[in-house]
Amino acid sequence: MGNSSGTPERRPDSLPPARPGGSSDAQRSAKDSGRRDELSTFCGREVATDRALVMAIVNRTPDSFYDRGATFSDEAAMERVSRAVDEGADLVDIGGVKAGPGVTVDAVEESQRVVPFVAAIRAKYPDLLISVDTWRGEVARAAVAVGADLINDTWAGADPDLVRVAAETGAGIVCSHTGGAVPRTRPHRVRYADVVAEVTATVVAAAENAAASGVRADGIVIDPTHDFGKNTYHGLELLRGIDGLVKTGWPVLMALSNKDFIGETLDVGLTERVEGTLAATAWSAAAGARIFRVHEVAETRRVVDMIAAIQGIRPPARTLRGLA
Repeated sequence: MGNSSGTPERRPDSLPPARPGGSSDAQRSAKDSGRRDELSTFCGREVATDRALVMAIVNRTPDSFYDRGATFSDEAAMERVSRAVDEGADLVDIGGVKAGPGVTVDAVEESQRVVPFVAAIRAKYPDLLISVDTWRGEVARAAVAVGADLINDTWAGADPDLVRVAAETGAGIVCSHTGGAVPRTRPHRVRYADVVAEVTATVVAAAENAAASGVRADGIVIDPTHDFGKNTYHGLELLRGIDGLVKTGWPVLMALSNKDFIGETLDVGLTERVEGTLAATAWSAAAGARIFRVHEVAETRRVVDMIAAIQGIRPPARTLRGLA
């Protein structure tokens, strides 16, 4: 599928997808190996381009759907960040409000959960990419002021001020699709004539608006936003149509990790969705998705590394069999 927005396909100058061949003047040794990764920038920070990037989820909520508040305390949350970095995460995504229905969390409380913690991460990891998962402009502005690089707007512009905040502060922004859903609500009998075309047109228009509004060129990402305003059939169809999103030229973020559409597809509970998540990850990485927002960092990093090696983009970490 091509670019359903009707605009010519384009590729932003920065944050390119993994690709075979080529070289870069900006190179550095990969952690714990002799490999050298080609680098480009995302939100002004160098990132590897010989594989997809891994974004670790860190929830600052007592009622998150997956970890049930395991990283609500400052100590546990920082341990999660440190473990994610050790396991190969390129970014961490910090959220202070669960996506689904629940106890009301106002902007003040959300800021208290998120902003000081972003500052603490920035102090400990000066070069780490930090994303803040919020739909509120005031929270985003405060988080960027203390060190966040990216605004992960999972509710598709519910607060239209987010784009202006990104442009004014130099942060990047994730352009998502929810079908007009109100924040923290679940989809109910949603219908699309063509969900892939609808999602592609919406996120591309949002990305183009962000660029026109002055958001930095290496900080605009599109996300089809599985489970938000969509049912399981829609989620699977978006995976089948991932190549269309990639071909728009905008870097694609996939937030697939342990979501309900995977649980329903396989008829499994919350703790049995890892294999389905990794299968969807491999499928999307092979198609050229750029970033994966995940709970299981080490497993995801191995998947994207393996896909890149199969494609001939990333060399094996070591090669002794039949050669020594």
